Amino acid sequence: MIPEIYKISQIASGQSVLCITGSENLPEMLNLSASEKEFAQKKFKSKERQVLINSYSRFIYLIRLKEGISHYKIKEELRRASYNLRKEIKRNNHSELVITSDNAYSGAIEDFAEGLILSIYSFDKYKTKEEEEDNLRYPSKLLLYGDIDDSSLKWLTYITTAVYNTRDMINEPVNYLNSPALAARIKKTGDSAGFKVEVLTKGKIEALKMGGILAVNKGSVDPPVFCIIEWHPENCVNEKPFILVGKGVVYDTGGLNIKTGDYMAGMKGDMAGAAIVTGVIYTAAMTGMPLHLIGLVPSTDNRPGGNAYAQGDIITMYNKLTVEIGNTDAEGRLILADAISYASKYTPELIIDIATLTGSAAMTFGNQAIAMMTNADRRYIDLLEECGNEVYERVAELPFWEEYGEMLKSDIADLKNIGGREAGAITAGKFLERFAEYPLIHLDIAGMEMKKKDDFYRLKDASGSGLRLLATFLKKIAGSYNEKKK
Repeated sequence: MIPEIYKISQIASGQSVLCITGSENLPEMLNLSASEKEFAQKKFKSKERQVLINSYSRFIYLIRLKEGISHYKIKEELRRASYNLRKEIKRNNHSELVITSDNAYSGAIEDFAEGLILSIYSFDKYKTKEEEEDNLRYPSKLLLYGDIDDSSLKWLTYITTAVYNTRDMINEPVNYLNSPALAARIKKTGDSAGFKVEVLTKGKIEALKMGGILAVNKGSVDPPVFCIIEWHPENCVNEKPFILVGKGVVYDTGGLNIKTGDYMAGMKGDMAGAAIVTGVIYTAAMTGMPLHLIGLVPSTDNRPGGNAYAQGDIITMYNKLTVEIGNTDAEGRLILADAISYASKYTPELIIDIATLTGSAAMTFGNQAIAMMTNADRRYIDLLEECGNEVYERVAELPFWEEYGEMLKSDIADLKNIGGREAGAITAGKFLERFAEYPLIHLDIAGMEMKKKDDFYRLKDASGSGLRLLATFLKKIAGSYNEKKK
């Protein structure tokens, strides 16, 4: 369960407190005894940055901020500190915990709370027995004491809720979350948050002649779906919508080019892009973001059964381009391409697609960056990089030179769906660019999702990486529109 978050106007006697401090001086509001102050100052002087004081009736956690590093790294260090403290906090079994700061930067309380909430997530819905330590609990309430405005509190509440929901969707196994079930989950989220969801079933997809989605789906017993998500508030500041496209491959076997070894492990998470797009629009709706947003989610599984599409097939896409299939394990770009070309009907300001697309991106950047390719205006790229630093879901740009597109040439069709082993992440992006009539930002999160171990608060398996990045990016864009009006 995600903890509830509240602002408080004072710290009550006996409450356990976590205090973030920017100096060795200990704040009077903690009401520490002389011996407790001496103990804490001794620890700080020995260069320890995390101090626990057990007063029996309460616990005091002290975190000393690092000095001499950039602001965005200080923010990330604080989120990571919350991960490092999570086991100690659970062991002490608080029902609630006060989080405050002294001589720290504005926003430190929210950053620690965010890191802690994301660190204590768990996906245990299918466990039938509790482990021995499960009689211990994380705090069910986080009480924030300090200079925190209502908008910051609302953002913290809904961005963390969105990450939890997104992780739940990604972690769900395909026998419980096939494409129709994913669509139902998205629809349920829209109903709760107040945004529209239209679900196109197989008959409509066939009528639209979305050849990419239909080809990938040929080996499956479950039908494909195409979800159109829309958040269009009355006070929206943009005339043209921003479109988010999320890859919704609920399970990827590789098709007839079947994945070997352990490469199929974690493929239930190949729909992370779909879950992230849903989470971003949920955050926008719940916080009242004044932007017109449209999310497009093409979804199917990729299996080798039935009349599965094969290497050498020629398919016709939604925009009438023909594609020679060079590898059936390059399926994500096919369903995304149909969605990206469909986006043109909305005359968008910008299209952003997000997908666990290529092993090449993961090999290039590991789990430290989202691979980005783009033909969009540099102001959007600069802002996205800024937001990536702020939330520490950093983007790393790969070149998008036209020569890479030459690698997709086919002798018998308009293009192939693969470009060879070299520059795999880039040629995948260049494939998608052929279907975009409007500016495109392509985000390949293959290295950032379905982690094999915790990366601090980005936990093992589903991390939801990219959600906080895009939500923050869109929030800043909405702010920039408002600034122009002043």
